[in-house]
Amino acid sequence: MAKVKVQVFLKPGVLDVQGKAVEGALKGLGWTGVSEARVGKLIEFDLDGVDDPAAEAKKMCETLLANTVIESYRIEIA
Repeated sequence: MAKVKVQVFLKPGVLDVQGKAVEGALKGLGWTGVSEARVGKLIEFDLDGVDDPAAEAKKMCETLLANTVIESYRIEIA
């Protein structure tokens, strides 16, 4: 069984509305040095019964987990 972690994040140049909101909130709370905040998502799951977990995770990202038009992803297999 493989432990899979997929990190999904917006591609450079895509406006990150959540990141801007987090940045503004942190600045409002006194952390004035915060800039360029970006928000992503982490998806973790166990994967069993496949010969190549990385290839299967890539198919999952391309099909469902990431919107590849505006998002990139990174896969980690443990």
